[in-house]
Amino acid sequence: MDFRIALIKGDGIGPEIVDSATKVLDKIGEKFNHKFNYVDLIAGGVAIDKYGHPLPEETVKECLKSDSVILGAVGGPKWDNLPGELRPERALLGVRKALNLYSNLRPAKLYKALQQYCPLRTASSFDILIVRELTGGIYFGERGRRNTENGVEAYDTESYSVMEIERIGRVAFEAARKRNRKLTSIDKANVLESSRLWRETMHKLKEEYKDVEYSDMLVDNAAMQLIRDPSQFDVIVTSNMFGDILSDEASQLTGSIGMLPSASLGEGTLGLYEPIHGSAPDIAGTKKANPIATILSASMMLRYSFNLIEEADAIDNAVEKALDIGYTTSDIGGNLNTDEVTQKIIELI
Repeated sequence: MDFRIALIKGDGIGPEIVDSATKVLDKIGEKFNHKFNYVDLIAGGVAIDKYGHPLPEETVKECLKSDSVILGAVGGPKWDNLPGELRPERALLGVRKALNLYSNLRPAKLYKALQQYCPLRTASSFDILIVRELTGGIYFGERGRRNTENGVEAYDTESYSVMEIERIGRVAFEAARKRNRKLTSIDKANVLESSRLWRETMHKLKEEYKDVEYSDMLVDNAAMQLIRDPSQFDVIVTSNMFGDILSDEASQLTGSIGMLPSASLGEGTLGLYEPIHGSAPDIAGTKKANPIATILSASMMLRYSFNLIEEADAIDNAVEKALDIGYTTSDIGGNLNTDEVTQKIIELI
């Protein structure tokens, strides 16, 4: 089978880690008789430098013509002083919006080989899937500044419709059915009206999924429970901002942010796959970057966009073997560089 994959390598370490992912995909193609064709596109800080805008129209058009998209990372201190609409991160929001990718899947798993790097002394193992709503909420609500008698006032509006809540809820319930059939919905229903609608909608939806154990949790309690006992969670579903914060918190419990992949999905099979870490410009070009999050993001692409389950399992198993043997970068105690870790994973496939 042939697949067309758009590559947005981005800034900082982005090009290095995307190259690692494509090398692994090429090995999968060789082993399982697939052909992955790559289209290099530009977005983020490098696009600002070249075109004066973080997301060229041509990049969006080419993404829409592709079977899926892999993104490295965007941003860096070089562009920190730009106005909000011109910051590199707007490219990421723009791609998600243009492709109508409303659900973000962020696994957080503590591998046995990395337990010593977990900051929790009592953690043994956990495997959590955070399902984050991606195109609604405070990040996309009405915003602005206005003059008041107390000076300038800034505002951002959190809003959700029943449709937006219901469709992300279904993604989460279906994901729970494929895992341990346990779903925790996280909101702030004791304060926010948008969260009260969120909870009402989720309660109606749970009647269709009686085979899934469902519970509600307030976001402040959820932040505490992730530290107290992360193993209590299976699938978590929550709003855009809460999901952004909690998934980063969960990532730190895995031993390294360099381990966490993500998938952004919509109604069809076209998805955006990326590591959750940033562009790390301080180590760009040094080959110190951990490529595993991006390699696992490519595995998620095989699984969720292409339904190539055996191929995805081959990558996941090779990564776990590499960790068990100790083929790792310095962030998780190893002494191999980006290319060497990539090559070891390829050899283990």
